[in-house]
Amino acid sequence: MVQRIIERGEIESLDHTALPRLLLPETAATVFTTRAARLRDLAEGKVAGIAFNPAMSGYLEFIREVALAQAEIAKSLSNVDLAMPDQQSLNLALDHMMPPLAAQLKRPEIWRTILNQLIDQLADKSKPERAELNVVLTGLRELNDTDLEDQANAVLAQRHEDVNPAQAPFIAAALQVLWTARASQLKQQQVPMLETFTLCPVCGSHPVASLIRIGGQSQGYRYLQCGMCASQWHMVRVKCASCEQNGKISYQGLDPIDAPEPAAAPVNKANDPRKYVRAETCGDCHCYTKIFNQEHDYNAEPFADDLASLTLDILVSEAGYTRGNINPLLWFGES
Repeated sequence: MVQRIIERGEIESLDHTALPRLLLPETAATVFTTRAARLRDLAEGKVAGIAFNPAMSGYLEFIREVALAQAEIAKSLSNVDLAMPDQQSLNLALDHMMPPLAAQLKRPEIWRTILNQLIDQLADKSKPERAELNVVLTGLRELNDTDLEDQANAVLAQRHEDVNPAQAPFIAAALQVLWTARASQLKQQQVPMLETFTLCPVCGSHPVASLIRIGGQSQGYRYLQCGMCASQWHMVRVKCASCEQNGKISYQGLDPIDAPEPAAAPVNKANDPRKYVRAETCGDCHCYTKIFNQEHDYNAEPFADDLASLTLDILVSEAGYTRGNINPLLWFGES
């Protein structure tokens, strides 16, 4: 997992017994290159904890191309492009317990330039058999600024009825580049605690999945990962990431959690792929959020792993649960 390296002078000021409430992305380029590497392994069926479906390989390979394009664009962004808020705005966000980089507010216009750069890179890589993709990309390029902003608002708010499901992933990918780069420039003390734990404290977007981390002060704690800026924030375990209730939480997976280990299973129970991904379901709101356990796969990447584990989504949906939050790069339309 990608974490920011603490600079000299900051270490002494840390409370070494405190739980880090927020983990900010190191750099946007690092986030996307790490994600691309994980997507390659997923597409090749090399991640033991994810039920591999060969039919998903082509899709995961394409999303890997998207991630690599995101990384290249992120490297080209300057501090001017990021349009970071001034100190007065940061203080105001702290005082009112609001995300300092609220994605739903007026966005830096550079995001539309990023979208065009993304279209250019993906169109260049498109093969003749990707005719449908070229139609989508051409349609995106022809949208005027007002329509693009409306679509961006719908994507961020997860308003399925207002989203073009074919165009939405590319809009989300462009927004991810800018917001991940902006989030990487913040310091933890500039980000307030929100009244709700179901939204990202950095940009106010929805989480895509949750992760039980290992190592250091975060050992054994659960973090939600933002689907937009890749920040991770602490949320107590056995608590619904949609309604914050904790009375009717259960876990579902492709193997029962209490299933006996096969005779050939390793003695080391800290690395059991069968326990890597679960759906945390809530009997109060009937929603679910995936939870990945780094103890059973150190190279966990919640965003990529969420895309690759659609078999679990199908299983949980058939059991009567609705996904609490979508993955911004995968839309099925209103139905």
